[in-house]
Amino acid sequence: MARHRTQGRVRRQIQDVLMGNAGGIAGLLSAQQVQRAIQDQGLQFRNCLFTPLITLWTFLAQVLSPDGSCRQAVANLLAFLAASDRGGQEFQPDTGPYCKARQRLGETLVAQLAKDAGEQLHHRQAPGKLLGGRPVKVVDGTTASMPDTPANQHDYPQPASQKPGLGFPMVRLVAILSLNCAAVLAVALGPYAGKQSGELALFRSLWDAAAATALQAGDVLLGDRYYVSYWTIASLLRRGVDCLFRQHQRRKSDFRTGRRLGKHDHLIVLRRPSAPPDWMDARTFEQMPETLTLREVRIVVAQRGFRVRTLVLLTTLLDVQLYSKQELAEAFRCRWHVELDLRSIKQTMNMSVLRCKTPAMVRKEIWMHLLAYNLVRTVMAQAAERAGIEPRQVSFAGAVQTINALSPLLMMAAADDAQALIDVLLKAIARHRVGDRPDRYEPRAVKRRAKPIALLTEPRALARKRLEQRATTKG
Repeated sequence: MARHRTQGRVRRQIQDVLMGNAGGIAGLLSAQQVQRAIQDQGLQFRNCLFTPLITLWTFLAQVLSPDGSCRQAVANLLAFLAASDRGGQEFQPDTGPYCKARQRLGETLVAQLAKDAGEQLHHRQAPGKLLGGRPVKVVDGTTASMPDTPANQHDYPQPASQKPGLGFPMVRLVAILSLNCAAVLAVALGPYAGKQSGELALFRSLWDAAAATALQAGDVLLGDRYYVSYWTIASLLRRGVDCLFRQHQRRKSDFRTGRRLGKHDHLIVLRRPSAPPDWMDARTFEQMPETLTLREVRIVVAQRGFRVRTLVLLTTLLDVQLYSKQELAEAFRCRWHVELDLRSIKQTMNMSVLRCKTPAMVRKEIWMHLLAYNLVRTVMAQAAERAGIEPRQVSFAGAVQTINALSPLLMMAAADDAQALIDVLLKAIARHRVGDRPDRYEPRAVKRRAKPIALLTEPRALARKRLEQRATTKG
């Protein structure tokens, strides 16, 4: 009974701190926002130390920490309790209760918080000057691996190129991001291989779920040549979304045909295929237009060091007066930002190799990384606004390092000191600028050699048994 009273006292004290202006990441994930999301989804939680808010705060600190372990996350909570004299002596630094609390935390809850954080940042940030000031969004895919457990292998099988017992389960992600502020607006998850598991299939799953939020009428979507298909372009146009893709390498471009708009710039007409694909029903097929008029532009890359010398762009932006050839080239070059944004999530935040051992927890871990990423981007946007610069001029790695350094002080600061610390945080983040190195080129190779460790060429259990037999024979 005394133990439960102590837990209740500690829980109330932590909740009071998290509900203050310094809760979450610089106050961006408030207790009211979390409670509202819980009520909207009708979730029920046990009356224990790790409430949803405390669990979310600890989970956020975990995904932002370079260590990333549950032990480190619980140690951070213990340090906060001990330093602030809020029951550190009664708190048991075991990872079991925290891990169980993470399992109780709803996947839909974390996903909704991540999407809300991205949408709020996107709508708060004014569109850039590119393409007439229209909202520009980018789509791209990536992968992440996870522990080799039977449950993970069942839902996210390893690639067929890897031998049984030697590979790792892999999840595929397709994300829609805001080009101007780099916020993640929508994500689809699926297995790496199998039927309807490719990037286009996952992207199609976002059409209905994200049409009202991540993709809105008037948007312009950038993508690489993997997304060029009649059905993708037609579906986007039906939603009022224009697109700018790189032409697929298998489609031959003849600028002597079509309506000429300028040098290496013309209009072409694509006809609807005679039969629908396997994933499309007959009714949707009949609603698709019989022809699509698209604009095709060839861009000559003159910068030294670029691997691509020429590329052909395909777009639904047909007006030459509004969207010049040079502006289309500049816009498509900005598509590379999505590669850097996904690299920030995977490398800087260590999401490339996930830690959880069940599919449900893997998905929850991914959404928590995306929530933390959107919150960090929000802090970066605030810092950039104060400094009078663009959000993409601020270093993401520098922002994460600064937040990790100052978050413990923010959590323990009094209300009068919290705002002063937030000002220090924003000024420090704004000073970490991305280097201005236009058109630089570097060799695609690394100088530091990897350690000469032999690769495992058979399942670990067999290798261990073979070593045991060898040791027994020698003995």
